[in-house]
Amino acid sequence: MSSQTQPKRVLVSVSDKTDLLPFVQKLVELGFEVVSTGGTRKHLQDAGVAVIDISEYTEFPEIMDGRVKTLHPRVHGGLLGRPDLESDAAAMSEHGIQPFQMVVCNLYPFEATVAKPDVTVAEAIENIDIGGPSMIRSAAKNHKYLGVVTSPSQYKQVTQALKDDVFDEEFRRKLAMQAFGKTAAYDAAINSYFQNLQDEAGEDLPEMLNLSFRQQDSLRYGENPHQRAAFYVEPNAEASTIAAAKQLNGKELSFNNLLDLDAAWGLVTEFEEPAVSIMKHNNPCGCAIAPVLSDAFANAYAGDPVSAFGSIVGVNREVDLETAEKMCEPGQFIEAIIAPGYSEDAFELLTTKPKWRKNVRLMSCQIPTPSQRQLLDYRRVAGGLLVQDRDTLPEQEGEWNVVTDREPTEKELRDLKFAWSVCKHVKSNAIVFVKDGMVTGVGAGQMSRLDSAEIAAKKSEDRCLGGVVASDAFFPFRDGIEQAAQAGILAAIQPGGSRNDEEVIEAANKAGIAMIFTGRRHFRH
Repeated sequence: MSSQTQPKRVLVSVSDKTDLLPFVQKLVELGFEVVSTGGTRKHLQDAGVAVIDISEYTEFPEIMDGRVKTLHPRVHGGLLGRPDLESDAAAMSEHGIQPFQMVVCNLYPFEATVAKPDVTVAEAIENIDIGGPSMIRSAAKNHKYLGVVTSPSQYKQVTQALKDDVFDEEFRRKLAMQAFGKTAAYDAAINSYFQNLQDEAGEDLPEMLNLSFRQQDSLRYGENPHQRAAFYVEPNAEASTIAAAKQLNGKELSFNNLLDLDAAWGLVTEFEEPAVSIMKHNNPCGCAIAPVLSDAFANAYAGDPVSAFGSIVGVNREVDLETAEKMCEPGQFIEAIIAPGYSEDAFELLTTKPKWRKNVRLMSCQIPTPSQRQLLDYRRVAGGLLVQDRDTLPEQEGEWNVVTDREPTEKELRDLKFAWSVCKHVKSNAIVFVKDGMVTGVGAGQMSRLDSAEIAAKKSEDRCLGGVVASDAFFPFRDGIEQAAQAGILAAIQPGGSRNDEEVIEAANKAGIAMIFTGRRHFRH
């Protein structure tokens, strides 16, 4: 569009008025006539901008408390009309429709409204914008003739394009693409809100799934340097999620860092007691609970110090100085730490110690409440998406069943509960050895459960003597329990349900192992 095109008319109707006034003032300087609505019109007029009221242009008043103001043929005819098409030009002339060259519009703050903890359904519905998306879509569809501006972040580039006389169809097409993205995300947020209402009522997963994510960070690369990558976040991400975590120090996060931070945080927030998880390649190589946080870290790191080198650490308490000092001990290297916070002296140590200060990524995140843990889990496959509930439902310990002659001791039962919580965060086939609230060995991601048991035993060495084992799915044969017995394990927890359960129970009894069947599997593919 040439800057000499006449007349030049812009329709302005925004909810977010950030930087609007200087932008519109520059449009006026560039020869635009301004048509506006309601609160936007008042905002501009109060600042001295000459504005034509939308009702004056349409010759129809705003009605129903502003619900109906731009839904009018003179508005949408001016947005959708093709002036160089004879039939459109004739219709516009006959009905007194004047073409617009630009629309500046953003939408009612629906997402911010529904994010409020006490929002009512009626309030949510009133914040569903109708006229705004309609104007945006009309203008975007007709971008050959006009531009659509949907965010304050675009004001500067639009002004510059007008000044440089490059506000052409190619430029407007980019604006149109962004506009359709905005309306799609807006509709997806509305759909998600109503779907959440259905979820609360216990209804089925949706027949149609509409997801919208905003790019938060462009990453250097993906899992490998030859792969492009970015980090997208959902609207109103819970404060307890990685999407809302704050980076306080260190180098930029990588694709793999984010995956491991999410895994470390998911595991460590399972526990009420002070706990530390140490994650490597999306599997815990160490995890421990203890009355004192620094002891929990020391025990978690000692679980597999070789694998823990270059790991991601999750902490469910504020990191104190004593814990920070243990983290910084010679020979240890940590990529990133995620915790609810850091004491002032701990933060100073972690950010000033040589080799740490510029490198270690320090993240803070809010501990999730039980309701915040009940999120859906999405897994992408070629051509589709798998959706399931996250495996975060509380354990039904009242339904656990001791199936062996010997019952676990009180100490063994504490370790079994801990091991069972860790186990569901380990890739299948998962075997976890634990003693005294500390993971001593993990067998993860093996095609055979026996292989996982052998790896866990090898990792544990003799530290698991008198300890316990957790298995994410049933032992299909007695060999897994026999392997655990050879390693010195005295108690086991598993779902049960194999056709060979009796054979496995017999092997446990023979070895003096107490065993619990939980009735619930925890596969993590």
